[in-house]
Amino acid sequence: MLQEYIFIGLFLLIAVIFPAVPVLAAWIVRPKKPNPLKNETYECGIETVGDAWVQFKAQYYIFALVFVIFDVETVFLFPWAVAFDQLRLFMVLEMVLFILILAAGLIYAWRKGALEWV
Repeated sequence: MLQEYIFIGLFLLIAVIFPAVPVLAAWIVRPKKPNPLKNETYECGIETVGDAWVQFKAQYYIFALVFVIFDVETVFLFPWAVAFDQLRLFMVLEMVLFILILAAGLIYAWRKGALEWV
């Protein structure tokens, strides 16, 4: 039984080592010349004046999330559209239900005002 977990342990070990090696190699070969000018905040070549903290409206994030959700859903629609002529009636009805659920989500987001760019 323990033999089955060897592959999982090996996979976890590789998953830790694989990204750690390039990070450590970059840390070893990096130039080490500290300078006060290098530690300054750089923002488009202009030094910041005053408080640099800027708050964004949460509505922009909601708009982006709605876009990402519907963008990912098109990934699910593409294979169905490619094989449309080979599908059975049940499969077509499943995708119609899927599209109706998406439409309901779009109508909900629209009525909540998440698609308004104000």
